[in-house]
Amino acid sequence: MKFKSLYIGAIVAASLVSCTESDFADNYTDPAKVAETTVGKQFTGMIYSFRNYVLPTYDDYFIGQRITNNRYTQAIGWVNVENQYVPGSEAINRRWRAFYETLAQYREIEKIFEGLSEVAAADQRIYMIAAKTFLYDQAQKEIDYHGDIPFTQAAMLSQNGGDYQSSYAPYDDAETLYTMMLDELAAMADEMNTMTVNPGVLAEFEIQDVINDGDLTLWKKYINSVRLRMLTRVSGTSTFSARATAEIGDILSNPATYPVVTSIEDFIAWDGYTAGTWMQANSFQTGLEDWDGNIAGKVILDHMLDNEDPRLTFVFEPGLEAEPGQYMGLDPLLNASAQNELVLAGTLSIYNRSTLSRNQNFPGIIISASEVNFLAAEYYLKTGQNAMAQAAYETGIFNSVDQYVYLRSISNNGDSPDPVVPTLADFESYLEKDGVSWTAATSTDEKLKLIAEQKWLHFNVIQPNENWAELRRLDLVDLEFWTDQSNQQSQPPYRWVYPSSEITYNSTNYAAVQSEDVLTNKIFWAK
Repeated sequence: MKFKSLYIGAIVAASLVSCTESDFADNYTDPAKVAETTVGKQFTGMIYSFRNYVLPTYDDYFIGQRITNNRYTQAIGWVNVENQYVPGSEAINRRWRAFYETLAQYREIEKIFEGLSEVAAADQRIYMIAAKTFLYDQAQKEIDYHGDIPFTQAAMLSQNGGDYQSSYAPYDDAETLYTMMLDELAAMADEMNTMTVNPGVLAEFEIQDVINDGDLTLWKKYINSVRLRMLTRVSGTSTFSARATAEIGDILSNPATYPVVTSIEDFIAWDGYTAGTWMQANSFQTGLEDWDGNIAGKVILDHMLDNEDPRLTFVFEPGLEAEPGQYMGLDPLLNASAQNELVLAGTLSIYNRSTLSRNQNFPGIIISASEVNFLAAEYYLKTGQNAMAQAAYETGIFNSVDQYVYLRSISNNGDSPDPVVPTLADFESYLEKDGVSWTAATSTDEKLKLIAEQKWLHFNVIQPNENWAELRRLDLVDLEFWTDQSNQQSQPPYRWVYPSSEITYNSTNYAAVQSEDVLTNKIFWAK
């Protein structure tokens, strides 16, 4: 995968000599400037508006993931406190606001696009496909957090001439939205195979596209990989089961027509902030490390230690007061007093700072090769294709190891000990371990559990949204949680509640979903 250098001067008006983040935001998010912009510039602005939840940032990791997903998956260790399973209102409000700002940006793209001539619209069509793919990728996550969300009539303030009263949007049914998005993604996948992009538009698209640098093949892979993710997510429901089996089979059996991500060379990520540019991952450190956020969880670390996982030294490092090579995770079932003693001793293992939090070249990972491999392995397993399932499963592990080695290789930080680079023999030995071996598993359920565990190990803290969603869907990773005796939530929730702004400002429409707005209400695809 090549770095996609993001040069602001090439994205905003050519007359601008230099630019700051606030300049960028001003250029794209002010509705009053829509008449001055273009489909291409608005497309880049749409992606930029969601930057804090694609790139590894303080907003996402410290305010959001630290007290929600990374606890619910035990990807991290933490000291037990009352109400620890209740998602923080700030985390909910910020992510919700960022998503609807992004949706508003997309509405502006639609508005500009609809005003184009037929010829111009045909030329600019690639922007609409790319914008909708990115939007639906993020919309799926929003649905997977909350369930029903306002969408089809949401973020229409500009289209409604600034009339707030007519712009409060009703909630769309989650299953209906999944159906709509899957339909449109499938149509776009077919359209991409027949469309020809005007060379002049393509040259501009290569500049404006901060995710895939205008690479049409990568956009095809993005579209089909999102389809694969969404179809798998709903494959266990009566509504989608038959469709998911048919469409996943069609995608995987026709790689020339429906290509997907297959290696770290083509995984989908926003990696446009290499050293020396204006958008390095500077706030990842505070996002993961502040307030004892960087503590290894016992269960995930023990799995790696017990099976001599080749990713171990890339993902974790010994605590600052630990002996070299000594690894220990925090037990989630200990009482807070015992946990605090361990934290203060400084011997608990931490996430590898040079690979992750202090790696200012860390990309915003959107879809990884291993994720796609494990989705394929699940499909093959459930359709009785054991050899194909095993191959996809083992390729997923290989790609995961490869990805963590790659992430460390691009780091500009050397604070952590040098990791042990695994050999092919190390990898092959790992595949034979009791907690990993495909051939040692004797049933479909046991093999599905192996896939679920490897997803959990791979997603870890680098794809926390997918990690929590897949744990809720499959419920196959053995995790025990301390029981909170408070009266709000004794165990991790099944969803996030809606933000307080919906209750205050969209009260009429919120009333339709209020009865379902509880932490114990499962998303429709959850096991």
